[in-house]
Amino acid sequence: MSTQPQVALLEPASDEELVARVAAGETALFEVLMRRYNQRLYRTVRAILRDGSEAEDVMQQTYLSAFAHLHQFAGEARFSTWLLRIGVNEGLGRLRQRRRHLQALQAPDDDAAPREAPMPTPEDRASDHELATLLEGIVDGLPDPYREVFVLRLVEGLDTAETAAVLDLGEDAVKQRLHRARLMVQQLVDDRVGASARSLFQFQAPRCDRVVAAVMARLPKYPLRSA
Repeated sequence: MSTQPQVALLEPASDEELVARVAAGETALFEVLMRRYNQRLYRTVRAILRDGSEAEDVMQQTYLSAFAHLHQFAGEARFSTWLLRIGVNEGLGRLRQRRRHLQALQAPDDDAAPREAPMPTPEDRASDHELATLLEGIVDGLPDPYREVFVLRLVEGLDTAETAAVLDLGEDAVKQRLHRARLMVQQLVDDRVGASARSLFQFQAPRCDRVVAAVMARLPKYPLRSA
């Protein structure tokens, strides 16, 4: 997915070990955690915002916030779950800001106007995965609550409990939303999604490197605090 970070990686290291070492002062190792979860965080945030560039901005803020609050990570949940919850909160906050801005610009009668589909990105145009492109359009068309569950469960492969933790929902609500999302997707696509979903919303090397570089350059502005 990306070039290797310019640090001693120790790839077998667990998330918990890396967090402890970063908190102890080995700030450069935070890059390993970012590259480990860039793809998952991007898909999750993009599912909320439906915009790749805006998702990058939210990813950067998510990592900076996570770094600044590493002392609050107690290891009770997986680091990935903790990180995704921060990302979801950041994404939802950005979405609320966007909607307030649009409401301020639109006349009241325009509130219910159909939303224009986002322009395809260069990565979309370069992709030769026709089914993935079709799926992206269908997933983007799902209502917000169902799209978020759909992406986390079927695209990212999180289980029900993990999805519930990330979205701060009950497990029954996750199951119900996933069931409704499936009903909204054509049966043919639903039958093939298992084999093709991993090619959705790819976080390509240039984006990966760009986010990592931007966050690493700003980390000194967010000193760690002791627990």
